[in-house]
Amino acid sequence: MDPIKEAMLHRSHSAKLERRGHLISLACISLIVVVVLAIFFFVASRGLATFFTNKINLFTFLTKSTWAPAVKDAHGIPQVGALPMIVGSFGVTFLSAVVATPFAVGAAIFMTEISPNLGKKILQPVIELLVGIPSVVYGFIGLSVIVPVIRTVFGGTGFGILAGTFVLFVMILPTVTSMTVDALKAVPRHYREASLALGGTRWQTISRVVLRAAMPGILTGIVFGMARAFGEALAVQMVIGNAALLPKDLISPASTLTSVLTSGIGNTVMGSLENNALWSLALLLLLMSLAFNLLIRWIGKKGEMK
Repeated sequence: MDPIKEAMLHRSHSAKLERRGHLISLACISLIVVVVLAIFFFVASRGLATFFTNKINLFTFLTKSTWAPAVKDAHGIPQVGALPMIVGSFGVTFLSAVVATPFAVGAAIFMTEISPNLGKKILQPVIELLVGIPSVVYGFIGLSVIVPVIRTVFGGTGFGILAGTFVLFVMILPTVTSMTVDALKAVPRHYREASLALGGTRWQTISRVVLRAAMPGILTGIVFGMARAFGEALAVQMVIGNAALLPKDLISPASTLTSVLTSGIGNTVMGSLENNALWSLALLLLLMSLAFNLLIRWIGKKGEMK
């Protein structure tokens, strides 16, 4: 064979390295997919056992307000009602997001539009510091400061959804703020210049141009914060009261899906109804995480379409 033709047909060293890199990347991606599917399959198999093995009605599981898997009612049906934990989880999640969003957006506007230098030198390190604080520290602060203040102001024990809301508000604030800052920085500069050239004031430019253009990114940050709040366990467990009861108000002891899971999973026997019911709560958490991720992807696609 012609040496020149042979050299052209021969795969170069760079091409071999590139192919090897593609194979390694494909193997890593495949491993991640397998791990995710294995986790989902394991949790689903355990969680669905409550309904297929123990014959618990799904509607009863989602709507009943009594959580006592070891106790049966007059008809011999175990008291497996997850409604108190579902209400508690959604309550602290949505309330913390409602409280955190104005602070996060205001801080992000200050850091990007009003005083970028001060925001970069002072606020950004503070936000990064808040991200690195362990959950147990937030829980201890909530237990030592927030719970006594709520007890003094509103009465009662101080434990409840309101205490959990304040703790989660501080925990998700850095996440929402950081993603809002990124969304505002991604708005093209000529948007601002065009608004100012047309006679818009600084505040009109921020509120009617920059915020509207960055809205998909801001909504994504809010949903990310809600996803973290929904899955938080330790900090909420320390301040919410851990009472598997349907909360009457924001200052009565309540519980969340994660708080019941962390406090009860080690005290049950694998394969029993009590254990399967907890795995059903874990499956519900997993499905909610999937729902949050799908919502984030939907918001991102809507932003790309604009």
